[in-house]
Amino acid sequence: MTVRTGDELPPLRIPITRTLIVAGALASRDYQDVHHDAEAAKEKGSPDIFMNILTTNGLVGRYITDHFGPRARLRKVAIRLGAPNYPGDEMVLTGQVTSVTEGMAEVAVIGKNGIGHHVTGTVTVRLPGDAPKTTTALT
Repeated sequence: MTVRTGDELPPLRIPITRTLIVAGALASRDYQDVHHDAEAAKEKGSPDIFMNILTTNGLVGRYITDHFGPRARLRKVAIRLGAPNYPGDEMVLTGQVTSVTEGMAEVAVIGKNGIGHHVTGTVTVRLPGDAPKTTTALT
């Protein structure tokens, strides 16, 4: 696999379901009621339950490893949440390689939903051994 600065990753569309939200919260041991109890979420000012950051973090990681392959290793994931992911919406993850050096790539990631940007950030990934160690920016 050749990886170059400027490469765009194909989008990943993720339906946001109640099951995904609740399962992600439970799997990450986040028992805050706003992630599984619609009435409690409404009492706290939210229109419905919403996805927690740990589930989002996992989905971002999956997006990167799905693209670069099972031998790619996440080295750093730095994300920031924005618009909540509510049930019935869809999040579309997109990414662009911002640098490649010594077998590592940095990817800028954005996850958009119907409200706006749910997540933005960067992921540093160690590329599989068959990827180039260095490359230069496209001109």
